Amino acid sequence: MMDKKNFPKKRKAYIASMRAIMGICVTVTCALVLFLIIYVLASGIPNITWNLLSTEPSYLSDNIGILPDILNTIYIIIATLVIVLPLGVGAAIYLTEYAKNKKIVAIIEYTAETLSGIPSIIYGLVGMLFFCQFLSLGTSILAGALTLVIMNLPTIMRTTQESLKTVPQSYREGAFGLGAGQWRVIRTVVLPGCVDGIVTGSILAVGRILGESAALLFTAGFAHSLNGFIDGLLNSGSTLTVSLYIYAKERGEFEVAFAIAAILMILTLIINIIADLTGKYFTRRRNK
Repeated sequence: MMDKKNFPKKRKAYIASMRAIMGICVTVTCALVLFLIIYVLASGIPNITWNLLSTEPSYLSDNIGILPDILNTIYIIIATLVIVLPLGVGAAIYLTEYAKNKKIVAIIEYTAETLSGIPSIIYGLVGMLFFCQFLSLGTSILAGALTLVIMNLPTIMRTTQESLKTVPQSYREGAFGLGAGQWRVIRTVVLPGCVDGIVTGSILAVGRILGESAALLFTAGFAHSLNGFIDGLLNSGSTLTVSLYIYAKERGEFEVAFAIAAILMILTLIINIIADLTGKYFTRRRNK
């Protein structure tokens, strides 16, 4: 290995300048992130009240509440996960463990990567035309959930695929050598060996669902009505992110908007912490 003391002066200057530039970039990025987090939390937390969290809005009494928006957010997360997890994990298992035609697998993987890069507003327009109008679901939580399924399916599928590939091939061969069938090998050997990646990817998908707004503007709607789970799926409903847009852009209630933003930021931080702790838990459990 070459001693840095023997480097030419130009190379030493180049290394020092690059380190300085990278240090500045890291410092600026961290400073911006911390500023946004602190500013949103400082502006929003003082405006979070029990009345805001536990009531529904009323124009007659001039009351502002976000309880319907919280419930609609929970409904859409549950509906999306119930559909996207079996589809995404099942597709990943088939492509990784069963599919033999590598060209078709490569085409599907390329298509999935392309779908993950499409702007969410395009998904919203497609969801409005297909789910709301063609399938006659109307503007509803269910239409929004189905749109989010399409948005998150590539992420779940690719995350699961990468997790399945981390399981050594020798594990599969050993199980086959003991006489186990392919599905039994997948169920008892492969999936337990990569469950940490699948669970972590699923939890992070919840964060994307939680923060989505553009697609839901066209599919889930703006209603602030309080409904049960089944009725809520079939009716229009505003999630927290859509409500944030409405209160900030349409009604000029910036205190409420900052309160919702603080709630969303806290939930996002909690989801990321849970994902990190879950990944570490399954890693420790697998290494025992």
